[in-house]
Amino acid sequence: MARVRAAAIAAAALSLTLISTAAGALPAAGAPAATPDFGPNVTIFDPSMSASSIQSKLTSVFNAQQSAQFGGARTALLFKPGTYNVDANLGFYEQVAGLGLTPGQVTINGQVHVEADWQGGNATLNFWRDAEGLTINPPGGTDTWAVSQADPLRRVQVNGNLKLDDGGWSSGGFLADSRVTGQVRSGSQQQWLTRNSQIGSWTGQNWNMVFSGVQGAPASNSFPKPPYTAVAQSPVIAEKPYLYVDSAGNYTVFVPALRTNSSGTSWAGGNPAGTSLPISGFYIVKPGDTASTINAALAAGKNLLVTPGVYHLNQTLNVTRADTVVLGLGIATFVPDNGITAISVADVNGVKIAGLLIDAGPTNSPVLMRVGPNGSTANHAADPTVLSDVHFRVGGAGVGKATQSLVVNSNNVITDDTWIWRADHGNGVGWNTNTAANGLVVNGNNVTAYGLFAEHYQQYQVIWNGNGGKTIFYQSEMPYDPPNQSAYMNGSTKGWASYKVGANVTSHEAWGLGVYCLFVNDASISNAHAIETPSTGVKFHDMVTVMLGSNAGTITHIVNNTGAAAGPGHTVQDLVNFP
Repeated sequence: MARVRAAAIAAAALSLTLISTAAGALPAAGAPAATPDFGPNVTIFDPSMSASSIQSKLTSVFNAQQSAQFGGARTALLFKPGTYNVDANLGFYEQVAGLGLTPGQVTINGQVHVEADWQGGNATLNFWRDAEGLTINPPGGTDTWAVSQADPLRRVQVNGNLKLDDGGWSSGGFLADSRVTGQVRSGSQQQWLTRNSQIGSWTGQNWNMVFSGVQGAPASNSFPKPPYTAVAQSPVIAEKPYLYVDSAGNYTVFVPALRTNSSGTSWAGGNPAGTSLPISGFYIVKPGDTASTINAALAAGKNLLVTPGVYHLNQTLNVTRADTVVLGLGIATFVPDNGITAISVADVNGVKIAGLLIDAGPTNSPVLMRVGPNGSTANHAADPTVLSDVHFRVGGAGVGKATQSLVVNSNNVITDDTWIWRADHGNGVGWNTNTAANGLVVNGNNVTAYGLFAEHYQQYQVIWNGNGGKTIFYQSEMPYDPPNQSAYMNGSTKGWASYKVGANVTSHEAWGLGVYCLFVNDASISNAHAIETPSTGVKFHDMVTVMLGSNAGTITHIVNNTGAAAGPGHTVQDLVNFP
């Protein structure tokens, strides 16, 4: 179902104080290291604190951020290893995470959950929140994670069932590196990606349910009845880096190792493979930092731990050192001012960027984030750059403009859960207001995308020019707001394909693609095809097109001139393979 256009809801101002930890809360060889200064928007809990004091903080944050869809508050609530009898209900821009090396080191006897009470059960506006690194024992045996885009659930063990809706519509979603002992119930979810996980079973269907490297996934050959796509092994993946506290009480960032042709969680056999980096190697970015102070830290060879906040940038952040880690907490947000690029990554090995929202400013940026300069040629197969939970927004919080949101020029890059969104509601929204041509442009070779969400851009949502590309799960809505057909033409072709593979590409493969239309201003608008691609050397598996609503335009074909029209009378169309 289409999202409701709504005015932005201002967030209550919220300043969270770091709670000091009690000495001796963790087993240690000596005195625990001092807690770093994580700034005003990070709260750290330890098991010595009373459940009532922890619950009070959790509740106050949720109450402030439950409906703050375009607010300015950003929050991370972190649990040191131990057991907690609390209930964590997540609102907007809120991260709840365990500080253990494995999920089993932090146990919540209670729910870690998202509902949609603020929208009467409709979860299609539940964005921008994150839970990870926890074992969850939900009362009654079922945890609820009723979300849409940009709400990753990672590295969790749910001892029981997991419910993904709240009775109304929902448009998610992403679950990775997790174990659910019971049943995952997708309910009203339109689409969902589960990656490298273990589940007891799955029930529910709608349009596009995709599984990659999932033990316990449904059968792989059922699409479209039911619409399940199961890829037995994820071709290449490195899990998202994360903050943890080691046995001596030292704060450390763990960078998981690269895995190829993998299934199941990274921690199934105990401690995951990877590298632990001391916090001393990180510059901790806090409110008040500027692009100048951040760039100075990068130039000095530091990694970045970006604490929750909204950071306006007056110069591009330049990541030039191989294996640099940029890890955001609490949906940390960068806003490029004056039409600049927010982040530029050199053509080097192994950069890891995670947990960020890049929010376009009112002066047009040609590119919001660039990975590798134009013409990058180096082979990074052994140590690729990985973007995990890096999201983009053009408009919604205010006027934003960006010609292209994410441009990937380097080879072998992996994107893992990326929502690239030109806002269809909120502040600063309109066909001539939050202007944005393309969401993702891939020029590098052997780039892999998991959980790629690209919506409402005014031309191609995705342009893929590199060879050897792979996409596992794609969800896209075409722009809602073309005023008429003449404003939405690609030369003589009606509309723009959502997913465009360049004419010179000789190899590309994609699984589980859903493209939807809802032309709210003129129901006579049509789009010639959802996917445009060469026919030689490409493979597309399990595609669906949907007209949202009863009379809101038409997608004439699914791939090139293949596939029936999704429109009035036939709102959903499927194609199993192309060619």
